[in-house]
Amino acid sequence: MSSRALQWLSLVGIIWLQSINGTSFNFPSYSSQFKHQLSMSQLQLNNLAFASDAGKLFGFVSGFAANSLPLWLVLVIGSSLGLVGYGVQYLFIINKLHDPSYWVIFLLTVLAGNSICWINTVCYIVAIRNFKAHRHVAVGISTSYQGLSAKIYTDIVESMFSKRSSKRTETFLLLNSVLPLGVCVLVSPFVRVHVVEEQGGLEIGVFLIFMITIATGFFAVFTSLGSISTKLSPLTGLVGILVFLLLPLAVAVAENVKRKTEQPEKTEQPEKQRDAVEAAMEEIGAKEMLKRMNFWLHFGVYFFGATLGLVFLNNLGQIAESRRSSGVSSLVSLSASFGFFGRLAPSLLDHFFPGKLMKSKPGWMVALLGAMCGGFFLLLWPTDMSLCTSTAIIAGCTGAITSIAVSVTTELFGADNFSINHNLVVANIPLGSFLFGSLAGFLYRMQVPAGAGKCIGVECYRAVFFIWGCLCLVGTLLALVLFARTRSFYSTKRRMVEDSPPLHVLPLSIVS
Repeated sequence: MSSRALQWLSLVGIIWLQSINGTSFNFPSYSSQFKHQLSMSQLQLNNLAFASDAGKLFGFVSGFAANSLPLWLVLVIGSSLGLVGYGVQYLFIINKLHDPSYWVIFLLTVLAGNSICWINTVCYIVAIRNFKAHRHVAVGISTSYQGLSAKIYTDIVESMFSKRSSKRTETFLLLNSVLPLGVCVLVSPFVRVHVVEEQGGLEIGVFLIFMITIATGFFAVFTSLGSISTKLSPLTGLVGILVFLLLPLAVAVAENVKRKTEQPEKTEQPEKQRDAVEAAMEEIGAKEMLKRMNFWLHFGVYFFGATLGLVFLNNLGQIAESRRSSGVSSLVSLSASFGFFGRLAPSLLDHFFPGKLMKSKPGWMVALLGAMCGGFFLLLWPTDMSLCTSTAIIAGCTGAITSIAVSVTTELFGADNFSINHNLVVANIPLGSFLFGSLAGFLYRMQVPAGAGKCIGVECYRAVFFIWGCLCLVGTLLALVLFARTRSFYSTKRRMVEDSPPLHVLPLSIVS
């Protein structure tokens, strides 16, 4: 195959990897059964969600490994960690191993959470190095597919069992352990860095990939809606998603045919223009960044925004159970679908409308956090409609803030030290997961009637939603302050973009 076709094939590979790499996102689908089968309290269950996030604290190890080992080996190591982390839990559930200690389950969950970082590292390296002039597209699209993981896993399980089957927990754990390993082995031959001297002429392929990605997202949302999902079989949804995952292969095939029949056109690489814009970004090291007020504002916005949204999604299964909702799987699929569009939207707008719609990233964060506040307060109403609407709002805003935060870190503190700087920003995820999750578990436990094992009713999480909404309001105010402090910077940057040909600069994303 031509080098350009291999370039597109590598993108297909990382799309497939990310679509099965969000194993932590399907936890709400089986958390209730998992809790009862292992006789855990709600607080212990919340701590397992924290354990998965805590595994990301050690994600830097995968970065060092990728610098010295072949990428295929990094994939195998990462997926093997997941095989052990989820696989041993599976053996506990099916009673092949007996009397599991809670702390053993906790450490296995940390290991499984860390495995996600290894696969992410490979995906980001390949996206950045193979698509230098369009790296924001490659990173944004591949990251978006990770948001579909929960739906893909849920559709597979529901195609095999009914929603109330007692086999759901072990099936999820088995899939979490073996599916990433299988896909890593499948795509490892072409998920590698390809030397492509000519970085121009990708516009048609980028457009097609965007269209396929958007169509995939719409199909996922359509088949996740309660009124539709009840009429379609889970197998129909699964087959449809698999077909959409295969469609990007058409771009690689078309590129290969084109290169064999035509002489490649020489296009001017936008290096000079890109360098001109990047010249205005101040490069700041980690120590200096920690002294900056803008960093702590950015940290707080993420903490009270994306992290808070992730905690809500981690508790979605218990929240639905407390409301006697029978559509937990539909809610998880709905959150995955809107999270998908949330992650995709910033790169989509930045690519087609550079410097126009995305004038100020902190300004967009203000709007997104404001919408999240409304989502949390809407949960105070006891209807299924309010639960579905709030889930869609919070999932979409969480995904968008996660994506936008990558750009904010680079634009405010530079790209040279991005991997270290953004690791410090997202270090708030385990902290927030523990604090917000523990708060939810404590308040939930206070509502459990004496002698009862669980709480049923709107009151179970009413105080939690109100407090989370208030905390999200704090994040909105912090985003507003950050917007005011960076307004002149983004005005200058926008003028530079408008005065030069369209270019799109987005660095390596390490957000999972």
